Amino acid sequence: MGEIKLTVVKKSFGALAVLKDIDLHIKDGEFVVFVGPSGCGKSTLLRTIAGLEKVTGGEIQIDGKRVNEVTAADRGLAMVFQSYALYPHMSVRQNLAFGLENSNMPKVEVSDRINEAARMLEIEAYMDRRPGQLSGGQRQRVAIGRAIVRRPTAFLLDEPLSNLDAELRVSTRAELAALHARLGSTMIYVTHDQVEAMTLAHRIVVMRAGKIEQVGTPLELYNEPANRFVAGFMGAPHMNFLKADVLAVSAGSATLSFAGGYRADLQTGHAKLHVGDKVTVGVRPQHLVVSNDPQHPVAKIYLVEALGSETVVHGDIGGEKLLAVLPGQQKLNAGDRVHFDLSKPVLHVFDDNGHRLFTHPGSGA
Repeated sequence: MGEIKLTVVKKSFGALAVLKDIDLHIKDGEFVVFVGPSGCGKSTLLRTIAGLEKVTGGEIQIDGKRVNEVTAADRGLAMVFQSYALYPHMSVRQNLAFGLENSNMPKVEVSDRINEAARMLEIEAYMDRRPGQLSGGQRQRVAIGRAIVRRPTAFLLDEPLSNLDAELRVSTRAELAALHARLGSTMIYVTHDQVEAMTLAHRIVVMRAGKIEQVGTPLELYNEPANRFVAGFMGAPHMNFLKADVLAVSAGSATLSFAGGYRADLQTGHAKLHVGDKVTVGVRPQHLVVSNDPQHPVAKIYLVEALGSETVVHGDIGGEKLLAVLPGQQKLNAGDRVHFDLSKPVLHVFDDNGHRLFTHPGSGA
């Protein structure tokens, strides 16, 4: 089992509140990722679950048992750190065995567990090497192996891939996902990289300033962000935001006016809007569509990145920055003016407080 439940968890360092009323239920076998900008509290939340930090208020349960007063060593969890935390003077085999031997586990079982982890992580060829003789990716596998041999209730991983180069991060990320599928254990993973979160998680916990902004599957957060912060944080490149005014409202629809006088009729569902409301419209760079219609809003291009399979266009529309990811190889240059059709993309509309009012489905490309 590996069910973890947090109820109104608080953590303060003196007068500084780092975690504020965290409520979260992690199911047995889930891969849950904590994501958010630096300083949002995600690593502190992981450390409170591990028992490395004592909560100021609230309750943490593991498999239905309150563990607030239980030491980190007795919570049955295994933590993998960003820094690997391997013993440099020991071989890989000795690093894997150290914790088990200290618990007086029989030598035969220690050997069986080590060999099983080595096969699983494909590190059998490195067992007699020391950490200094390994690459970053190999050292990370050993750090994960040291957690696996303990057979913990849950794995806690604090930015374990951040020290790896970009290519190795991608391959190690895939290995980690495959490992979770084989083990079926609960994993809680901390990262500031939303791409890692999207590709690894069953559910993502988006945090900001010590609070949970939204919890959901990767596609739920991408398609139905609760607020502007989540919308801007999930997805790469980040979402564009354009200011607009509500000109007219009728049942299930509204007319919005953008900078430059462009107007768009959007489907609002059951959202409550009023004439004169000021809103922010979010559109993802990949959803923007180039138009030949001069009635559509025009963007002045100031940078074009030709990536071969796609073209990334940086521009300015009505005084606001616009980023578009266009398919294929586009014949565009800095200084060009390009019209974009805002009737085709999915549009997310947010109120003055950043809360999502509704999502306009768009009409497709």
